[in-house]
Amino acid sequence: MEENFLKKFAETVLKIGVNLQENQGLEIICPVEKSDVAVALTEAAYRLNAKIVNVRWECESVDRLNYLNADTETLTDVPKWFIDSKNYLVKKGFCYCAIAAEDPSAFLGVPPEKLAAAAKARGKALKNFYESVMSNGIRWCVVSVPTKNWAKKVFPNSVDPENELLGLIEKTMRLDAENPVLAWEKHIKTLNKRAEFLNSHNFEYLHFTNSIGTDFTVGLCEDHTWISAEEKAKDGLPFVANMPTEEVFTAPHRLKAKGTVKSAMPLCYEGQIIDGFSLTFKNGKIVDFSAEKGYDTLKHLIETDSGTRRLGEVALIGKNSPIAKSKVLFFNTLFDENASCHIALGKGYPTTVKNSETLSKKALTKKGLNDSIEHVDFMIGTADLKIDGIKKDKTAVPLFRNGDWII
Repeated sequence: MEENFLKKFAETVLKIGVNLQENQGLEIICPVEKSDVAVALTEAAYRLNAKIVNVRWECESVDRLNYLNADTETLTDVPKWFIDSKNYLVKKGFCYCAIAAEDPSAFLGVPPEKLAAAAKARGKALKNFYESVMSNGIRWCVVSVPTKNWAKKVFPNSVDPENELLGLIEKTMRLDAENPVLAWEKHIKTLNKRAEFLNSHNFEYLHFTNSIGTDFTVGLCEDHTWISAEEKAKDGLPFVANMPTEEVFTAPHRLKAKGTVKSAMPLCYEGQIIDGFSLTFKNGKIVDFSAEKGYDTLKHLIETDSGTRRLGEVALIGKNSPIAKSKVLFFNTLFDENASCHIALGKGYPTTVKNSETLSKKALTKKGLNDSIEHVDFMIGTADLKIDGIKKDKTAVPLFRNGDWII
């Protein structure tokens, strides 16, 4: 991969993303075919005086063979050493950087029940780690770089799909700016203003409608707070969890969603595609669903636990974000969710409730925060999406018209 890209990528991820500090450990999750990215991040981390850098390699080809050949009992046996290695990151105050570059067709033909069982087992085994991540117990960041099979899926007719995808990632991550770090600081300020506006109105509900059949009202948690790109970890230091990111997001109330919401884009989940799906809610719970593609995968996701029938996040993104304007379907939630308003099934972020660090899990649940071992975003924003914020006095405030912000 081009040296200039790698240098800007690594510097931006470490300074803006995880905000790596001197004498701090860093763990990188990286596809084996992108070892040059891991090396660049490691070199940059040591220039920032990191204490140690650990790399955990991923290989979907090996994972696929395991899913096809190992039995379900073996696939759901999560070894203690792996659980301990994740909890070690929290205990020792590491930063955590995951490179999400999955092949959308990696597990095509693998029985959905095997994928679902393995995902559920991992979620249960790593519950403490995931709770630390989602409550900002460590600084973390999810980023991406092109892999061969992923790029072919995005640009099937390109003579050089990896390079074409690389160019888009460079733009959406603002790495084409003369100084990407300064460009990100400016972008963060813009998103912060939107979050401040939403927080100043303290909406009780949001109402979504569009022409594809979404007519959906979601209540917001008691004492919810809207968060934008930059968050604050428990150690008081800022970080950006997703790069790119265009969203402002908050916590839906687990008992207050009603109506029907339809997907606006395909969802790639556990290496399989779910598309053309619809969810109907009553009292916050999914009571009916359908899918044109990937019905069984969607069914297994919804049935993971009681929390995956309810919502854990609602995020607002206008249709004129750089990713949306590219008109490219990435088949990768990191990018596609930043082209479209989205909601998530499963666990809510405790940080989207005011003073969450002082509240017990029971108290957060009472305020409406959902709990689950999963958190899966899917896209609902369309070019004609209309959103109104509903105040406690039932006053409606227009937020989106024709798919974009009007505030």
